[in-house]
Amino acid sequence: MSDQDIDVVRKQFAACNERDWGRAMDLYANDVVLTASAEAGPNPGIYEGKEAVGEWFGDWFRAFDRDYRFEIEEARELEDGLVFLFATHSGHGRLSGAAVHGRNGYLYRVRDGKIVRVGFFATGEDALDASSLPEWSQPQTH
Repeated sequence: MSDQDIDVVRKQFAACNERDWGRAMDLYANDVVLTASAEAGPNPGIYEGKEAVGEWFGDWFRAFDRDYRFEIEEARELEDGLVFLFATHSGHGRLSGAAVHGRNGYLYRVRDGKIVRVGFFATGEDALDASSLPEWSQPQTH
């Protein structure tokens, strides 16, 4: 296994923290699929394609002040191209000013240096459990 896939995911998180949306979205394949579980946060569902995924992220970040950021606590490759990540996120609501803090598990499928699938889960355990499902256990080919 190589650290290159983990580096792609880390670069995406860094770009989001820096509010460099172009750089963040350049790391996604055109046919990316995002799955957000209902337990992981707002706007649950399946989003297909780079534009839909970008809109989902935009909706998420527009809800928070610029102090909102992610801190990666753990990142490891589970199998070739499948990255597990556990991160905290915190900041303040844009309208309310209320402090927000959460912890989530994530799965990323990386192919040819691009993110082709991403999943947001309520816990790291949920993400690890999902990694054995067919949509995660086999590399996507298009």
